[in-house]
Amino acid sequence: MIERWKIIQLASRKMSEAGVLITLVRANGSSYRKPGARLLTIGSEYAGTISGGCLEADVIKKAAWIVRSGAVLEHYSTWFDDIGEIPYGLGCGGSVDLLFEPTETAECAAFLQALRGAQSGKPAKVVTWLPSESRPIRRAVLSVEDEIHFQSEGLLATEIKAALSGEIGNIFVEHLAPPQRLIILGAGDDARPLVAMAALLGWRTIVIDGRVQLARAERFPEAQQVLPIQAGKLDEIGIEPEDAVVLMTHSYEQDREWLAAMLPAAPRYFGVLGARHRSSLLVSEASKMTGLSIAACCERIHAPVGLDLGGDGPEAIALAVIAEVQACSMGKLPTSRRLSATDIALQIEYGNSSRYLQSHCALSEQ
Repeated sequence: MIERWKIIQLASRKMSEAGVLITLVRANGSSYRKPGARLLTIGSEYAGTISGGCLEADVIKKAAWIVRSGAVLEHYSTWFDDIGEIPYGLGCGGSVDLLFEPTETAECAAFLQALRGAQSGKPAKVVTWLPSESRPIRRAVLSVEDEIHFQSEGLLATEIKAALSGEIGNIFVEHLAPPQRLIILGAGDDARPLVAMAALLGWRTIVIDGRVQLARAERFPEAQQVLPIQAGKLDEIGIEPEDAVVLMTHSYEQDREWLAAMLPAAPRYFGVLGARHRSSLLVSEASKMTGLSIAACCERIHAPVGLDLGGDGPEAIALAVIAEVQACSMGKLPTSRRLSATDIALQIEYGNSSRYLQSHCALSEQ
């Protein structure tokens, strides 16, 4: 959408090809997309979605006509019964309210600027007073600290404060968060599908490896950065609490150094690729290097990495990892296979032998 908006800003177009931003602001019943979903259209071209493909053709065809007099709120029903004709070819069983607004207005430009800033790592709050027959659209854009960056003409600070506290209705409040950042420690061939899948989700990826021959930008065209650095230069990355990190260098020495360097940073997700016995040894050594207890280390990592989806090969592993990061970032993480302090103690004592399996089964029965 940002790229298409740049086209609108740079190109001179006819009125019939004016840009229109369409936002799903309310949904009742079943809906493929949630409030905040958007579509930006320029003539017959568009980016984004506001449904599962059911509404797009209709709204794109009518968008420029709908906003001929300014921003408008439109209601689309997808309810149907056994004998009625399904509206718009839909069968979702719900209804949605869509906000149509022309891109040349100050309100739309302010939102798209805020969206571009969020994509670059600057979160924002956006408050939109939805248009009605008696009142045009109004909008305020604020920082996360509630500093006002934009407000529609005539809009008072007291109105903005009341809207943020939920004291008035018919408004749409959004928090524009930066895209998930995925830091991949390891630039082997199996990191390539991980970067590709992350790009499909709109995530920003950084690939890091101390081996210069692997950490090359041409090997990871979808990554935002490819850095040939060592664990001792962690401060160059600037780990944030919301980051996701996957350790997969396949070098025991590199993994150990990066594990010890990353554990104190405590990113939201930290996955370690490798067999349970190998990961147990890594955690045991990293615990001594960092001064963290083994139990504390286990709480900060996901090892083995990824959800247990089955399958084999780099693509299947990448899918399992992406699924676990997505679930973690959405607060939907199911039961994982992550190591515990007891697992590590048994792995180190017995390794992969039958004695370990017997002891593990005995503990499970207890």
